Amino acid sequence: MHAPAAAPAVNAPVTAAGTAPAETPRHRVVALLGAPQAPFELACAAEAFGTQRAGLPSYYEFALCTGTPGPLPTTLGVPLLVEDGLEALEHADTVVVPGWHPPGSPAPAPVLDALRTAHARGTRIVSICTGAFVLAQAGLLDGRRATTHWARTAQLAAQHPALEVDRDVLYVDHGDVATSAGSGAGIDLCLHLLRRDHGAAYAAQVARHMVLPPHREGSQLQYAAAPAPARADESLAPLLDWAQERLGERLTLDDLAARAGLSGRTLSRRFTEQLGTSPGQWLLARRIDAARALLEQTDLPVEAVAARVGLASAVNLRRRFHAALGTTPGAYRRTFGERLN
Repeated sequence: MHAPAAAPAVNAPVTAAGTAPAETPRHRVVALLGAPQAPFELACAAEAFGTQRAGLPSYYEFALCTGTPGPLPTTLGVPLLVEDGLEALEHADTVVVPGWHPPGSPAPAPVLDALRTAHARGTRIVSICTGAFVLAQAGLLDGRRATTHWARTAQLAAQHPALEVDRDVLYVDHGDVATSAGSGAGIDLCLHLLRRDHGAAYAAQVARHMVLPPHREGSQLQYAAAPAPARADESLAPLLDWAQERLGERLTLDDLAARAGLSGRTLSRRFTEQLGTSPGQWLLARRIDAARALLEQTDLPVEAVAARVGLASAVNLRRRFHAALGTTPGAYRRTFGERLN
């Protein structure tokens, strides 16, 4: 995750009595909705900023707005009544764009103008999941790092080459503009903003009420679906199958080249041409995929998993796993492992 080195709190801290000072105005958060609106992304923001919790101070006001007030279609097929239009952004301290459907579809010009005006006024602009496309269309991400759902990062980069897409992180926060990865990462970003606004203790209390960890380990890469095997012509396909069946063995470039009946240089060139990677990187990726499957489906010790996928030791597996997915084998198993009898 990325956050500024230091950011001022937007409201007063919790008092000894656990309530915000009466004279302190509450921070106004406005969710800017589009049609059709995805309820989950909206709920992420509403749960963090719009829910009153017994024993916790209330620092935020939460409201909804949309370009055309009235019944708003949702992805559930049930309309949501939104009474406020874009004028609500004029009084917002934070604007949240909780997803946008279809992803990458053009946002109306008045919506983009309202976002630019709010940002110029000093309003914090936040996106959840595919809401990043709207921030990008408004030009608020030009020259900056940003993220979105892992399945949409390539689309975001292609449509908006002026920004730097980071597909590895759960969120990116520049202080005035912040983006999150896929839907659940919206909660991570919201908790981060609570932590930034009012400190770690307050964010931890809210997270406890939500029955969530206050800070999630790792990056969104651990949630990305394993890519479909790249298509290779018949000269490489048998070799890939052969190597896939022997991941637990020590395989070198010379071993692969000998099996294919090619020189090491020729084999490397064919891997680059057909798969877009080197033999070593392809083999490592397959070993990481195999380790993921074993961590999900078995209770084998990490040392045994490492041996089965050809990574020799638990230390090597942890190092390679963290470099590839941003988390540890143990943390990955706790998140994705099947409950075994």
